[in-house]
Amino acid sequence: MNKKKLSRRKFLRTSMGIAVGVSAASLNLKPLDILFAEEKPAVSIVKIKNDNIGFAVEEAIDLLGGIKTITKGKEKIMLKPNLVDSSIHDTTKPEVIKTLAQLMKKAGKEVFIGEGSAAAVGFNVIDGVQYRTKNKEILDKMQQFIFDKLGYSELAKSMGIPLINLHSGEMAEVEVPNGFVFDEITLHRSLTDIDLLCSVPMMKTHLFATVTLGMKNLIGTYPGTLYYSVRRLVHDLNAKIEPSGTAAAIIDIVRANKLGLVVVDGSMAMEGDGPTVSFGGKVKKTDLIIAGTNPLATDVVTANIMGFEPGEIPTFTWAEKAGMRPTKLEEIEIRGEKLENVRRKFIKPNVIPWAAVRESFGAKELGAETEKSSSTMAMCPIFGA
Repeated sequence: MNKKKLSRRKFLRTSMGIAVGVSAASLNLKPLDILFAEEKPAVSIVKIKNDNIGFAVEEAIDLLGGIKTITKGKEKIMLKPNLVDSSIHDTTKPEVIKTLAQLMKKAGKEVFIGEGSAAAVGFNVIDGVQYRTKNKEILDKMQQFIFDKLGYSELAKSMGIPLINLHSGEMAEVEVPNGFVFDEITLHRSLTDIDLLCSVPMMKTHLFATVTLGMKNLIGTYPGTLYYSVRRLVHDLNAKIEPSGTAAAIIDIVRANKLGLVVVDGSMAMEGDGPTVSFGGKVKKTDLIIAGTNPLATDVVTANIMGFEPGEIPTFTWAEKAGMRPTKLEEIEIRGEKLENVRRKFIKPNVIPWAAVRESFGAKELGAETEKSSSTMAMCPIFGA
């Protein structure tokens, strides 16, 4: 596999869209290597009316100053939906991605859509058993199947937008100084060539991470050909740092990417034991779009709408350890709908530590021994994003 090394300094100098507000003191980095969030970042909240998702997305972007303001100085932009599997109930609606792509293309930007999905039946889920794999052929076929089934292949073709499988292809190594789990992360080269990454998650609860929103969605940028499908290696290494198997590694991958815009698809949301219906997550109509250029602020606001306090979300705790801001609602400017008018009472997930499912979640590798010996494995959910 062809890899090209990027220095952290060179990488950050080409990534002027990051708005995560990492503290220079906490990371011991030089000021030139740090990009700070707005003093009081803005997050927009828009109600979807008459099922017009596209109009709500446009309004949410306009409340942030418009697409030209948000993407000023950024010519190459990747949209990263949450396509954890091939189910329409678990994934970002194409209409949200389509509207963002139209806005960006109209502003003269070069747009890409990229994803590295977790799992699909018939590929790394066989006879009810979920396997881990680094096999390029399996991952490539799985990703194409998911793109096709969810309508993303047709969308990309109709709009003339490259559709990128983040699992395989040319890779680049990005250093993460003082990373919690990784000092260096290998990413698809396209993620280092763009100027801005836009995370477009579905609003969901999660059995490991409690919620999966803009930052958690970036787990899908760890390429499966290196970190395994269902990110088994990421979970294993993260669990040595903290029990969720996700939170610290999420912050590392956020710092490695050029994340500068989050647009949350809350047209339909998931509550309970997400992030998939197959394991007990329940879909509910919420008719919301939430957007912001500060990923942590956007996630904090969305989690509040779902009924969670910041201290309940391990990712937020580790973001604060990294010096990211803001960590409180009072430090965020809300535009559009008032929080009290859009809050929903979500059924909370029965959060479990990674160690509790380690022996049944991607425990066996495709290409190695593949007997299905445990009924527990047959019930294993898809946890990827």
